Amino acid sequence: MRRPSIPSSPIPRDRVVALLERMRESTVVVLGDIILDQYLIGDAERLSPEAPVPVLKVKERRGALGGAANVAANVGAIGATCFLIGAIGDDADGRTLRQELVMQRLSDRYMMEVAGRTTTSKTRVLVRNQQIVRIDEEVETHLDEEQQERLTSMLAEVLAAADALLIEDYNKGVLTPDVIATALQAARHHGVPVVVDPKFRHFFSYAGATVFKPNRPELEAALGAAVDLDHREALPAALDRLEVDNLLLTLGSDGMILVTHDGAITHIPSIAREIYDVSGAGDTVTAWVGTALAAGASVREAAQLATHAAGVEVGKAGVATVTPDEVAASHEAMFDRIGMLRRKGLL
Repeated sequence: MRRPSIPSSPIPRDRVVALLERMRESTVVVLGDIILDQYLIGDAERLSPEAPVPVLKVKERRGALGGAANVAANVGAIGATCFLIGAIGDDADGRTLRQELVMQRLSDRYMMEVAGRTTTSKTRVLVRNQQIVRIDEEVETHLDEEQQERLTSMLAEVLAAADALLIEDYNKGVLTPDVIATALQAARHHGVPVVVDPKFRHFFSYAGATVFKPNRPELEAALGAAVDLDHREALPAALDRLEVDNLLLTLGSDGMILVTHDGAITHIPSIAREIYDVSGAGDTVTAWVGTALAAGASVREAAQLATHAAGVEVGKAGVATVTPDEVAASHEAMFDRIGMLRRKGLL
């Protein structure tokens, strides 16, 4: 078990209570690539006579919301009102996605069905909780002009009453340059904060975003250079190049680094006590940062709340959501650890 770190300036208890309450009253729009996560779970006790591969005896088959849909599920778990905007195919996986949304009490009203398009899915095959292969089915071609106009029309309809816009880019064809530009312009018009979880293809297309949230390999690939965490003073230059307000660089078990518009650099350590499964942790961070901003949190406060949420999420099996009560309990446990360390003279 890895000992969790302690943030240097934790959010006061009463401020956390107030923010969590406001988050439940917020309205958040999630725009991006919708994915169906599927799991085939079973045992493999013999090899196939046809090839030197294990034979999986399936004992469980289940589906879950992935990509932008998982971000929406996390927003919904917070208690906020969430509108999910994206595209699916007119196929069985698309119907399964709609069923999953209904089960989690999320609206599928703005999930655009595109005839002939394959719904993006990731099927994970697990043996004794160990993933042995992943099967992806997807189409990465951009939506056509008419489909993009339908998408941005739906966005305009819901954004006027929203408190935040979250953009989840998996390079699956929904977030075209025109859609991205229209979304950012509409958010600016309504004074709505924008949180972006980017991928390589449109990495430099999000100028003006409130929070830009890549992981370290994504940022290094886009910049064409390694990110030296021992010399973080170079990070404000990356912020300027991206032309975004704040950069939130996720570092896995090492937490996150927040670079704000004034050039200040803050390391926010991971508070995960146990890491069981990192699947979906990035979606959890996006949802919590965005919903916290919607509730009036500062960027630093939003990042700290998201760190608690991610710490809870990675302690669960598979892609999972996190509730405000779980984050409140994690935050309170951190204060207990701070008190213990102070009593021992270690802090």
